[in-house]
Amino acid sequence: MIKVHVKNIREIDCPCDVLILTMTEGGRVPYERLGSQVSHLLKRIYGREFKGTLDEVLLVHAPESIKPERLLLVGLGKKKDYSHENLRRAGGRASGFLRDKGLKKIAISTEYISSLKSSPAYFLEGFLLGAYTFKKYRSGRQDGMDSLTVLSQNTRRFKKELDQVKVVASSVWFARDLVNTPANDMTPSNLADAARSLRKNGSLVVKVFDKKDMQKSGMGAYLSVAKGTKEPPKFIIIEYKGAKKSPLVLIGKSVTFDSGGLSLKPAEGMEKMKYDMAGGAAVLGIMKASSELKFPVHLVGLLPATENMPGGSATRPGDIVKASNEKTIEIISTDAEGRMALVDAITYSRRYRPQAIIDIATLTGACSIALGGEAIAMMGNDPKFMDNIRKAAERTGERVWEMPLFKEYGEYLKSDIADIKNYGGKNGALVTSAYFLYDFAGTTPWVHLDIAGTAWLEKEKPYIPKGASGIGVRLVLDLIKNLK
Repeated sequence: MIKVHVKNIREIDCPCDVLILTMTEGGRVPYERLGSQVSHLLKRIYGREFKGTLDEVLLVHAPESIKPERLLLVGLGKKKDYSHENLRRAGGRASGFLRDKGLKKIAISTEYISSLKSSPAYFLEGFLLGAYTFKKYRSGRQDGMDSLTVLSQNTRRFKKELDQVKVVASSVWFARDLVNTPANDMTPSNLADAARSLRKNGSLVVKVFDKKDMQKSGMGAYLSVAKGTKEPPKFIIIEYKGAKKSPLVLIGKSVTFDSGGLSLKPAEGMEKMKYDMAGGAAVLGIMKASSELKFPVHLVGLLPATENMPGGSATRPGDIVKASNEKTIEIISTDAEGRMALVDAITYSRRYRPQAIIDIATLTGACSIALGGEAIAMMGNDPKFMDNIRKAAERTGERVWEMPLFKEYGEYLKSDIADIKNYGGKNGALVTSAYFLYDFAGTTPWVHLDIAGTAWLEKEKPYIPKGASGIGVRLVLDLIKNLK
């Protein structure tokens, strides 16, 4: 993570490789106080090479009269359309542009942002999220930005906001690292070790159940997914007690590699199936940040971790297994494996008497077909709880879109020989997968977040580099922060 400092000094006196100046589209140049040479340079450029449109950037050499060596102009879009998300995007666009330029010391002027009655924290959040790189497996020297200096006259107030932004961004980085790591180095055992690594601040308790523990708990649905792999499954429980109240349970799908099992996926694109544990990674990121920020909340994270492989002992289509709530499940597709692990985790969560349950999962390819890579599909049994998540989505820019859970979808999952089947066919695949979980959630307030379309990016966005997005971390943290 880049080192971030807050200083109350003039922009022209800040020695740095690049000074970032934000500007809106139209109007006048807002940096006259930086001196005549800077003002003259900006007036010559503004409206020509640089217009201030959203996501626009322009790097120019600074006049010799000031200490910054370069100026990076970053567009915020039209003033009438200004939003916190635009500022977050601008921060991400700036860091993405500078990420591989070999420029070490960056500074940002916050004067104009403050004049828009907005906090520079949104820009900083986007900047830190956009600065992420995953170069663990690349040989040779790794160049990148070392530090960001935030120039502000209100240093005391901003430092508090800054501390929170840094924790949130580092937790998103943590989740992205887990998802980007290849499956040979991110087995269920490795994921359990990642959970244990979070105990260092002393406020998190981690337990890891092995296969025998799962058998004692009757987790036949979850264990059916693990039958074809040599890697032992790990049921990871991580708890944070920041308050004496019923917990919010967070369940993250944690299939560390998904071949589809005997219902084998096509070879093309299978290398990306390491990202099928993105829900579990998000839960660990949420737990990390919540404990470091000392949120007054009780959280329990459950990660049913396993691989889904087509070994000689693998579960077959047509097999019937029994979940921990005694329901029998006919397996139509072994590639509908995530829901099998999740239902036993949902059943296990009831022993905590939770106030609510959220499961986060890369559950269906149908999610990508329905919503592309632009939104999380949300379904649940509690309208008020879903509305709180929707508000958090608006604040964070991690958009959700509610899909229905009509009772008729239950007909799609009726089995001729078992209580339920795990796959209802291609028609309605997004919603029937959630209905399968709904059937196990009971009356506890429950929300399902399908992140299959948003957990992995083929093309980078302003503050999300290509690859693992870390989505769900900021969304749920904002929900927790605003829980009454």
